[in-house]
Amino acid sequence: MTAKSTYNEVRKKAMDLLARREHSTEELRRKLKSREFDTDAIDAALRSLQQDGLLVDERFTESYVNRRFNAGVGPLKIRFELRQKGVADSVTDEFLESYAERWDQLMRAQRSRKYGEVIPADYTERMKQARFLQNRGFSPESVMRLFR
Repeated sequence: MTAKSTYNEVRKKAMDLLARREHSTEELRRKLKSREFDTDAIDAALRSLQQDGLLVDERFTESYVNRRFNAGVGPLKIRFELRQKGVADSVTDEFLESYAERWDQLMRAQRSRKYGEVIPADYTERMKQARFLQNRGFSPESVMRLFR
């Protein structure tokens, strides 16, 4: 695209991207900038999409948290990924909190799926499993609680 890209071109491309899946405002901004659209046109198009209710960070966050939870990913990793996508921590907190009662259950299910039901007595094997769970995004405190 040229540096003189029009608002309509930018909005159309943004709508194409949003038709595929929800995006955060910052994520959509980055994608449009990578296509070399004019910054002013991008800002105007994003404001317009937000006013029309087509670009809502809260809706994106809810969808993202739900999808990653169902994939067995823990809250720390989800929070990190959402920061990378430009979502404010206050928005992230709201949706992670709605799963608060279910994180430990998810962590146990992930451990059982990979290693079986029995928690090993061997320290080395426990630490291997703990690293696996921490890499999935579960806090060290909750992982250690599981092994007590």
